[in-house]
Amino acid sequence: MIDCGADWLNAVNSVSPTAIVLTHAHGDHAYGLAKGVSCPVYATDETWSVISRFPIADRRSLTSYEPFVSGGVRFEAFPVDHSIRAPAVGYRVTADDTVFFYVPDVADIVHRREALGGIELDIGDGATITRSMIRRRDHMLIGHAPIATQLDWCEAEGVTRAIFTHCDSGIVKKNPRLIEACVKELGAEHNVDVGVAYDGLNLTLARPKRRD
Repeated sequence: MIDCGADWLNAVNSVSPTAIVLTHAHGDHAYGLAKGVSCPVYATDETWSVISRFPIADRRSLTSYEPFVSGGVRFEAFPVDHSIRAPAVGYRVTADDTVFFYVPDVADIVHRREALGGIELDIGDGATITRSMIRRRDHMLIGHAPIATQLDWCEAEGVTRAIFTHCDSGIVKKNPRLIEACVKELGAEHNVDVGVAYDGLNLTLARPKRRD
């Protein structure tokens, strides 16, 4: 399970994850752990410092760019610009031969080419479609890059499929068909097959089998 926001506070143990991996310590990503959890939790030292009071027994610190394996799945953390108080990472995730990148909150990816190169799917930040929600503070970008900008990144790195999640109310409260059409039109301009995530969405990722 990647991230565990406050909505999961009384439900996380009922789904019995084998492990939880955190991107950062904002409430909608980590506060579901405020009462503790029975599985291992992986996070950066910066994230652990923010949620140090949470009664989590099995704390595992991770370091950016140093891959680790949990349940047969390989994770590699990449620092991203998003917040000063809650430094964030995105994850390059590898399972068997399939690779995707997951970053629900992002203003910019520090090493974008290394993060996105050769992946099958980018799962990105759906806070806004075209309007920038980025500010600069203390020489750092904070906030959320629009979907249009993230599609620029995908096109530049040869990523042909993207899903946008963690959507803001400006997207959630509008007609989903109109939102989907708008996002797909943007995707077509960038040669990326694009979709918007929804509750209950299941994706099966696998490389096409080669014909000998």
